[in-house]
Amino acid sequence: MWPCLLFALTLLHAVPARHPAPHQPQVVPAAEAPPQTHYAVVNKLRTYSGAQKYCQDVYRGHLASVHSASRNEDLRKLARTYTRHAVWIGAFTSRKGGQWESRWEDSSPWNFANWAPTYPHHIVTTCVTLSTRDGLWRSRPCFQLRPFICQY
Repeated sequence: MWPCLLFALTLLHAVPARHPAPHQPQVVPAAEAPPQTHYAVVNKLRTYSGAQKYCQDVYRGHLASVHSASRNEDLRKLARTYTRHAVWIGAFTSRKGGQWESRWEDSSPWNFANWAPTYPHHIVTTCVTLSTRDGLWRSRPCFQLRPFICQY
């Protein structure tokens, strides 16, 4: 019955000739699929701004932003496979409107933090590192040379 109905509707131009049967799964076009996030640990030593530029120029991305404990741990493990040094991630702490606040460089919401005790430091603008040893974050002078994680 169903094939005859489809054939009749096709002849009337009410249904495209290649319309899938109702029991066949519909495939979501690639343009509608959510973008997949990739990470790259770069073991070249750069200042924070140098790391930002590298991520933009090479990966068309930015330094990694971290929004969960599981992502933090995944990035710590990934970085540790390449280096034992703490790596830049895409966060910085600065004074804004008389208050100190931490922000992600990609403007994503600040909804997770994993600061080591006594951090962040609120003296001058600092940039954030992720420790490959314990996964905790520390604020460091942005001019230090460090490896980093790009997100793209």
